[in-house]
Amino acid sequence: MTKRHKIVIGMVLAMIWSVVIVWLPQTMKAPFMPLNAVIITALLPGGLVMVLLIGALGFRRFFDASAIDGAPFEVGTGGDIDQRVLINTAEQILLSAVLWPFVALTLGGLVTLWLGVGFAVARLAFWIGYHISPPLRAFGYGATFYPTVLATLWALAVWMF
Repeated sequence: MTKRHKIVIGMVLAMIWSVVIVWLPQTMKAPFMPLNAVIITALLPGGLVMVLLIGALGFRRFFDASAIDGAPFEVGTGGDIDQRVLINTAEQILLSAVLWPFVALTLGGLVTLWLGVGFAVARLAFWIGYHISPPLRAFGYGATFYPTVLATLWALAVWMF
């Protein structure tokens, strides 16, 4: 199986994941939660993954003589991969923080809470997949990015129509 085939499989699985994460909670009855509580709670799992990543990078730096003083990790090493995952996670969480409040307001808090839990699971899959084989990160990347995009487009459609 080629790298592109692995990436396409990951992307397709991430699309399925996205539909489940956005659609399923809309079929459930959720207790009322204030919007600010929903957003804070939804962003928490991603923040906890970032804590793990930052901790892992600090641990790696401490035991890497070439990186202990803040130099970049050697390309392709575990530290380099962790750094890339952290950067992408920061980008994704910023996107979530900007778009999820609108999703919560339009589609309801439960969708946003599912987005938050799904975000953490997908980030861990991205991190592990990247360490195993870079093409395997496709699912984790897509399973983080696609639900945010799908939920936002869905919310825009509901809001406009």
